[in-house]
Amino acid sequence: MAGASTDSTPAGVLESLSNDLAGAVERAGQSVVAIHARRRIPSSGVHWRPGIIVAAHHTIQRDEDITVSLADGSTLPATLAGRDPTTDLAVLRVDGITAPVARVADPNGVRVGALVLALGRPGPAVTASLGVISAVGGEWRTWHGGTIDRFVRLDISIYDGFSGGPLVDAAGRVLGIDTSGLSRGAALAIPAKTVNRVADQLQKDGRVSRGYLGLGMQAVRLPAALIERLGLPNDVGLMIVSAEPGGPADRAGVLIGDILVALDDAPIADPAELLALLGADRVGKSATVRIVRGGEVTNVAITVGERPQQQRSSRRGR
Repeated sequence: MAGASTDSTPAGVLESLSNDLAGAVERAGQSVVAIHARRRIPSSGVHWRPGIIVAAHHTIQRDEDITVSLADGSTLPATLAGRDPTTDLAVLRVDGITAPVARVADPNGVRVGALVLALGRPGPAVTASLGVISAVGGEWRTWHGGTIDRFVRLDISIYDGFSGGPLVDAAGRVLGIDTSGLSRGAALAIPAKTVNRVADQLQKDGRVSRGYLGLGMQAVRLPAALIERLGLPNDVGLMIVSAEPGGPADRAGVLIGDILVALDDAPIADPAELLALLGADRVGKSATVRIVRGGEVTNVAITVGERPQQQRSSRRGR
């Protein structure tokens, strides 16, 4: 029977897929808002929980005088609850919002090759981009030290105003938050698990606490003779190239030129390894760094500080 939904011809299958994708955009788009918090075009956000909007940190370029526009055309004032530059996430509070809350998908839907849509509302209407998930990996750390629970790279266009909008599956369920602010060369999605974890902390404290030593470091290869003589754990250490005046390490007596090889007996050969050990539970507590200075090993006790909140990103983002 012509026009029936059971049409299995190529044209019928394509029409069915097209209708499914359009329906997914229509459903998920109801929870996508336009955020007016920068001079350029609006960015996007997602009504993640009742009265809570999740957005991309790098697109929220002011802390006050923020408004959001909903799918029904109404505009409401928003208050910045907190931001975490290290994961590129921000949370806004909006009173009286009636838009539906996003439906979050099962994380098992994050699979390489899965057909996905990036949604944004950089103006009055929702807009969409179609692509696939091109790579999925394990937990990773951003260049600012934030922890993302899964690596999700997208083969999809993140147009101007799309960062902070949702990545959705073919049923309109949200898999994560899209961003162009965590990678210079690829569109990424921040998975829903990370969004929930960071949103919880931002709602509670307005920030995500992380440990801080106040050091600039560069990996250097150590001479074999030195490794053998001192019994060092790695053939690579972190040379101190800068120390923040008055910072935790500076107060403890760490010097430029020292080579850090361990923290509390955990070998360190990469700055990311050190960042991974400086969680919120370390703030205010003593840690012992093992350093090589003048060809000898010495231990220095440092009271771990709290990483200062970073300034808003100066990178242009979408």
